[in-house]
Amino acid sequence: MESGERLLREMVRIRCVEEVLADLYRDEQEMRTPTHFSIGQEAAPVGVCAATGPDDVVYCGHRSHGPYLAKGGDLRAMVAELYGRATGCAGGRGGSVHLTSPATGFIGATAILAESISLAVGAGWAFALEGAPRVAVTFFGDGATEEGAFHEALNFAATQRAPVLFVCENNGYSISSPLRARQPYGTTIWERARGYGMASRQLDGNDVFAVHAAAREAVERCRDGAGPCFLELQTYRWREHVGPNWDYDEGYRTKAELDSWMERCPIKAAAARLGAAHPGIDEEVAGWRREFRQEVLDAVAAAKADPFPAVADLLQGAYES
Repeated sequence: MESGERLLREMVRIRCVEEVLADLYRDEQEMRTPTHFSIGQEAAPVGVCAATGPDDVVYCGHRSHGPYLAKGGDLRAMVAELYGRATGCAGGRGGSVHLTSPATGFIGATAILAESISLAVGAGWAFALEGAPRVAVTFFGDGATEEGAFHEALNFAATQRAPVLFVCENNGYSISSPLRARQPYGTTIWERARGYGMASRQLDGNDVFAVHAAAREAVERCRDGAGPCFLELQTYRWREHVGPNWDYDEGYRTKAELDSWMERCPIKAAAARLGAAHPGIDEEVAGWRREFRQEVLDAVAAAKADPFPAVADLLQGAYES
């Protein structure tokens, strides 16, 4: 399979996984965890993670399903985690916002805004001190750029020339507050990052091919010792901030705005681009959708058959003072 088809296939997989899980979350009420879906934002994690190597590490915030899957995290372990089962990737204790897959390089997700940015910088600094040709990647939303930890992390990474790729998935909202109400008119996130002396750029976060090309260049730059890089990817989440529902009737965004972004669907755009050279791509996508919907349904069935964590193990892994 050619690289372009692989990128499209991975986006379709993430979309199918989240659509099925969102429906089950709404209808069954069995996943007792706050769940942030990234439906509509698939190009960012797929394009970036495809540019990383097996020894590179990824951290992210609460919208974690896409980066986890794109970095090779096990679907069954993720679904079991959402259902709170002992077979979950975090033992059924972390839920959607604390996914982890160290074996594939997805170190973890955190619910605290901007926390994982500092963790990625720590990993990158360690790589620099060791002289290891490895890169740390951190995903975060536009809201995280307003936290002090964001600026401290960028400053430290720049001064230490740490091999860190900062990836801002700018979907325009911090929960329900639009970017224009939170940041000064005429300013941009990527230009703030550039102010710390690092290579920085803004691009269409729904164009998986552009994202992949930019990420590949940035990762190699980091790996070659040129210091950190920053990508601001302009994208849009289709569902509510947290949960499976559509929220265009809550007053902070309109149905027309959502519709305009849905027309810019990253999967639709990638399939259209590939269609000229691959006339049967739409049939392939339809087949992938059937395959992946069944894959996630099988994972759900397996999770429901798995045990919950034992009460006797409740404090396992907890720190003692």
